[in-house]
Amino acid sequence: MAESAACPAFQLGRPRYDQSTFLGRLRHFVEIIDPSTLFVSESRLTECVKLLDDFQHGTLPPGVTDLQLWEAQKVKQAIIHPDTGEKIFMPFRMSGYVPFGTPIVVGLLLPNQTVVSTIFWQWLNQSHNACVNYSNRNATKQLALHLLHLPTPTSKFLQGYFGAVTSAVSLAVGLNVLIQRANRLSPATQMIIQRLIPFPAVASANICNVGLMRHNELSEGIDVLDGNGNVVGSSKIAAKHAIMETAFTRVVLPMPIFVLPPIIMSYLEKLPFLQTNRRLLLPIHSLVCLATFSLSLPLAISLFPQMSQIEVSQLEPEIAMATDSKVVTYNKGL
Repeated sequence: MAESAACPAFQLGRPRYDQSTFLGRLRHFVEIIDPSTLFVSESRLTECVKLLDDFQHGTLPPGVTDLQLWEAQKVKQAIIHPDTGEKIFMPFRMSGYVPFGTPIVVGLLLPNQTVVSTIFWQWLNQSHNACVNYSNRNATKQLALHLLHLPTPTSKFLQGYFGAVTSAVSLAVGLNVLIQRANRLSPATQMIIQRLIPFPAVASANICNVGLMRHNELSEGIDVLDGNGNVVGSSKIAAKHAIMETAFTRVVLPMPIFVLPPIIMSYLEKLPFLQTNRRLLLPIHSLVCLATFSLSLPLAISLFPQMSQIEVSQLEPEIAMATDSKVVTYNKGL
């Protein structure tokens, strides 16, 4: 009885926790971004996928518990894209966002940045973000191309990538130049402001990044599903909602990451212990960034459910004509 209370009955393709509440979404995404899934072996992944297939076809071996099925689904969702069914490259999974992104965050927040170092770290950050956004996008249209044996154009990916990176670097360098020319500010104030510059630069660039890396969805639309999981049609309005929701999370995400560490470090640097042990500043700075990144990511992506809902009355007329459902769902992406 205790186990069944703690572990609900397994439902294939559905989240373990209630997605209508923020806490339920938070618990769900904490599992999805669990870094331990980065170390799942190929054989373990195959075992998880087979277990879920057996459940779907009613051929589960005896003794398999709901907890084992939920764990199998967690592993599959963390590694395999829900639309394409393909493995996501490890550094671009949401579970790899913090481990692979923290060194970049540390670089962005280093004091006394030059124009060259600012360009390098912003380029690296937005390159990583672009690949994460693209790898975790809604890919229902790519799946259709694959089924028709048509190639997916890489030129659109490259256009989005260069646009996203260029906007990020331009914003960051422009803000840095403005601060350096602000001669009326004291050196201490200039340093604090320079440390805070990455936030508006990254937040603004993140919006451009999501929009440019996923602009295909706006022109082609994304699949919307009825209550039974059947595709009702393709909606550009749903695509707009999906991209806006994702872009908003990308503004919230860097807020604690790029605001808290500079404030914390400006205080810690004044401590006598660190004044005499300057070589410990970088390791402590890295730990502060890791802690804030680990906290910020699940909070940001939990603002909206991955499978979002929208009323049919808000969508294109042809969608309303194709279904009796009042509400349809779509994969927002991460």
